[in-house]
Amino acid sequence: METQMSRIHQTTYNAIFQHPVARNLQWHDVRSMLNAVTDETQEHNGTLRFTRNGETLTVHPSKHKDLSDIHELMQIRHFLERSTLPAQAIIAEGVHLLVVIDHREARIYKTELHGSVPERIVPYDPDGSHRHLHNVDDDANGQRQPELKPFYEAIARSLSGTKKILIFGSSTGSSSAMDYLLADLKEHHPDIQERVVGTVVVNEQHMSEDQLLAQARTFYATTER
Repeated sequence: METQMSRIHQTTYNAIFQHPVARNLQWHDVRSMLNAVTDETQEHNGTLRFTRNGETLTVHPSKHKDLSDIHELMQIRHFLERSTLPAQAIIAEGVHLLVVIDHREARIYKTELHGSVPERIVPYDPDGSHRHLHNVDDDANGQRQPELKPFYEAIARSLSGTKKILIFGSSTGSSSAMDYLLADLKEHHPDIQERVVGTVVVNEQHMSEDQLLAQARTFYATTER
């Protein structure tokens, strides 16, 4: 079963794949999203059974408004992954990747897979301030402080072993996460940086995932002719 999710459902779906794990998900929102993409059956004892593309998820309705059980959240995440990507379609190496990055997160897609579920990586933000990227210089040596280093290292780990990488960003210059990523790869992971085949500025806030992936596939198809 595949349906088009609403923006609210997409936001909830995205939060389930957030890294670090989201802590403020509401059970009502999660169930509503699951209803949009699965067939739900409620058993006599109150247990809920969600079915999608031959995969089944069984959960006990949360007694709390929020989804605070991390184990249950991971079960939902793994169910969505299994029911979206057929086992035979999983590609370990040689894939063409799309990285969509801004100051809030990086989403990494396998462009060959229709309905690709992205890996999501977000900067560590312990105080919840959601700071925008900006130049932060160390007074002692003029170097940028490493506050976002783990963010870029996590992205680099996810890009290792791939054949080609396309990066979409929302801007260029000193406030651009895309430019920071390119600089970090060039300095610390030149082997990965050499596989970056293009960088494109897009208005990703106004593009669906299908539109982003379609543009990436067109780019790859054009450059490989």
